[in-house]
Amino acid sequence: MKQLLLVLILATSYFAIAQVQPAPDRGPNEGEGPFERMVIRGANLIDGTGAPTYGPVDIVIEGNKIKEIVLVGTPKVPIKTKDRPRKGTKEIDANGAYVLPGFVNIHTHVGGDPKAPESEYAYKLWLGHGVTTIRGVPAGELNWVENEKKRSSQNKIVAPRIINFQVPGTGKEWKGGPLITPAKAREWVAWADSKGVEGIKIFNLDPEIFAAAIDEARKRKMGSVAHLSQMMVSRVNARDAAEMGLQNLTHFYGLFEALYKDEDIQHWPRNLEYNNEQDRFSQVAYQWDKIHPRGSDEWNQLIDFFLEKNLIIDPTMTAYLAGRDVMKARNADWMDKYVLPSLHDFYEPNRLDHGSYFYNWTTWEEVAWKNFYRVWMSFLNDYKNAGGRVTVSDDASFIYNLYGVGVIEEMELLQEAGFHPLEVIRGATLHAAEAIFEPKGKAIEFGIVRPGLLADLVIIEENPIENLKVLYGTGFPRLNDETGKMERVGGVKYTIKDGILYDAKQLLKDVEAMVEKQKAERKKQ
Repeated sequence: MKQLLLVLILATSYFAIAQVQPAPDRGPNEGEGPFERMVIRGANLIDGTGAPTYGPVDIVIEGNKIKEIVLVGTPKVPIKTKDRPRKGTKEIDANGAYVLPGFVNIHTHVGGDPKAPESEYAYKLWLGHGVTTIRGVPAGELNWVENEKKRSSQNKIVAPRIINFQVPGTGKEWKGGPLITPAKAREWVAWADSKGVEGIKIFNLDPEIFAAAIDEARKRKMGSVAHLSQMMVSRVNARDAAEMGLQNLTHFYGLFEALYKDEDIQHWPRNLEYNNEQDRFSQVAYQWDKIHPRGSDEWNQLIDFFLEKNLIIDPTMTAYLAGRDVMKARNADWMDKYVLPSLHDFYEPNRLDHGSYFYNWTTWEEVAWKNFYRVWMSFLNDYKNAGGRVTVSDDASFIYNLYGVGVIEEMELLQEAGFHPLEVIRGATLHAAEAIFEPKGKAIEFGIVRPGLLADLVIIEENPIENLKVLYGTGFPRLNDETGKMERVGGVKYTIKDGILYDAKQLLKDVEAMVEKQKAERKKQ
């Protein structure tokens, strides 16, 4: 009972789920379409499957779906107009630009008072960085999310598509009490299903209750993801959870514990206090040399076991990135431009806000985290090379991690781990879409660029395969040899969600205006 109450308290306090303002109605100048016929002309296509870039292509969109993709020529050779699709009611010149599927971010929380009280802020940062679908785990309180999900599906607000996962036992209208038996867990899952919830996010449940919740979710074609908290992982590690039928593992919790070499639970320091977050998060990294090494039988057997169970790993490395270099995170290019002062206050070290644990973060901690990432990354790369699926998401608004920006950071971290950028983009599109649709027993409706799928696309004028950094809204500084001066290049040009064409750079200007407004209001106080 005490553990259950703890997880409910964490779920409500960490994510401020009852205090986020709904997005305002979409304004008359916010996005165009959908169009009877929109044609994107002359693009280089990265289709999200892992296949190489090809083009030039013309992409025809009718309403909110891709109608056809037509190869219209050869690179560096003028395109013959006679072979091209007929004119659209909306034409986009993408000659030399790159088109990708919209990014699917499967670990999100929208925000909350006081750090980021307006959902519009998070939505525009995500869309401005090419994110067309978010899976909230949770995005907010159940009814609030259902309302925002409906408004987004109708394109009444400027927001990505929203998938609603909730934590078992939560929900303002749930009257069934705490989940202290397997039967009660099944009852809650059935209730959540009736409310439109599409999946469950588990932090901390006793093993028999954990198993019942996952089993009931599977029977109802709902998804499951677990953050195997340190209060739970001594009883259920990643291997145990996969055996019970867990579909997605998020973060790293439970992974290292499934590979321990000379201990069964982490040998915490004798004076550790879990609710002292520097204790909690610094000690995580000291597991890096406590496990069976890369290439060992135990290492390879765990990979094979995960493959057998079809487990999708969603690592969110960006969520903990500041632990490797907190000075770099605090002074990132986007910090002044896109971070609300209230969110920056939340980030700064203090003992009340979750993830703001850099009370006395020394070189010792940063070295430990660098070693931890090296081992963590090697497992992720080996899993991918064996055929496992690793996705891209951000878990933003904690630990100097920003909405949208964190998705691009995660892409860079996967490249550092050994992924080719095409594999990275596949994780951010196809594999993340599969994580949403497979539990439903349905084929994907977005995630790759194909006729018949939803028109969720990203258009950018620089080549992200050459340099993932060009996907950042702040762009990438590069020397212009003609002028002899540095210039910023890149940033998503257009994000197309459900056939609606958004000027991504204008969305980010809207975010800048929100930041400047809050700064000005603070000066008046």
